[in-house]
Amino acid sequence: MKAKILGKDKEIELPKIFSSDIREDICQKVYEAEKRWQPYAPYLMAGKQHSASGKIRHARRLWKTSYGHGMSRVPRKALWRRGTQFYWVGAEVSSTRGGRRAHPPKIEHFQKILKINKKEKLLALNSAIASTASQAYVKKRYSTLEKEIKLPMIIDSELLKKKTKELLKTLKENLKEVYEVSRKTGLLVIGKQESFKTKLFDVRKVNELAVSDLYPLGRMVVYSEQAVKELGEKK
Repeated sequence: MKAKILGKDKEIELPKIFSSDIREDICQKVYEAEKRWQPYAPYLMAGKQHSASGKIRHARRLWKTSYGHGMSRVPRKALWRRGTQFYWVGAEVSSTRGGRRAHPPKIEHFQKILKINKKEKLLALNSAIASTASQAYVKKRYSTLEKEIKLPMIIDSELLKKKTKELLKTLKENLKEVYEVSRKTGLLVIGKQESFKTKLFDVRKVNELAVSDLYPLGRMVVYSEQAVKELGEKK
């Protein structure tokens, strides 16, 4: 299986990874495991920074007792008093104003790591890469595409040494129908030793590529020639 390099009269042999069987179920499983959630939780002392401590005593003939006042036994704070007469308001518990939350999110919840075995990870990554070379998956993700495009899209590594506008010019000349799509949601995959900076689309190195970068399957991906060679060496 061969593919043409954009803007050049040259073809290269594609590695077997682009012909891998696409397992959507495994890709979804690994994608869920790779998700990164931003931990969040309320302040530890939220709703507890007041003078209410413990429950009001509910016994007879005691000073500062709630017995005989028809009051629920919740922690309370005194706003004012006259002798043995108190004006209390509930505090601290979740059913009171300004109290703590009943069941707040906890940091421990975000520290759980789903374990996936190495073979499944490799299978999912191979499937995700193969989906970028599949007309069916790319059209399924980008429903506005009408014409068939030559997949996978490969550029000369020399373009990475030039300015961003040179790369965009090559994409525009060779891929008019996908130019706008690739600018908005596209991904550029480069070799380990290559570098390229731009804010127009995402850039990932081959050794840093993950299923979450390619999911949902069929993402618009442009590979550098060096990146394709390194994918062939990957085991």
